Amino acid sequence: MTMSATPYHHGDLPNALVRAAVEILEEGGSAELSLRGAARRAGVSTAAPYRHFADRDALLSAVAAVGYRDLVDHLVAVHPSPVSPAGLGDVAVAYVQFALTRPGMFRVMFTESCDPTDRDRVDAVAAIHDYVESLVREAFPDADPEPTATAMWALVHGLAMLHLDGKFDTSSTEAVAARVRAAVSAVLGLS
Repeated sequence: MTMSATPYHHGDLPNALVRAAVEILEEGGSAELSLRGAARRAGVSTAAPYRHFADRDALLSAVAAVGYRDLVDHLVAVHPSPVSPAGLGDVAVAYVQFALTRPGMFRVMFTESCDPTDRDRVDAVAAIHDYVESLVREAFPDADPEPTATAMWALVHGLAMLHLDGKFDTSSTEAVAARVRAAVSAVLGLS
């Protein structure tokens, strides 16, 4: 997802700065992201972001909220509501593929310091949690949904990080999908 670097002229500066930050992430990763860099990308003074974001962590929280919403949208588009444990493999593959196609965003979402009180970020994380919990309720109606959802998310997130960190081969989407599906099936006792 690459956005055009159009200088900001008027309107919604916080969203323009977030869009600029997302562009920077997608091009170079979180090490390249700063309030000044986002300001330059948005075409505003380097002091302008401080009217909306107290610091880099506040900007990262806003960016992470966008990422969480994009992730939920991506997962729902791939599989709105798997009703069996086997269907969870598709969701797991989609999660890992999101991480691999948007590594800068994914790392900001899960490895960077964010403002834990940022309402947008908290709400966006809750949306992912609610989605995962709804999948678990459908696929495992007799299971306690909270710990089962946590376990499933931990499994899939671990797979995403192992792929991102180069511990598994990512040279083909088919190989990634096969590995993820096999791991989910093994943990669920489906293989």
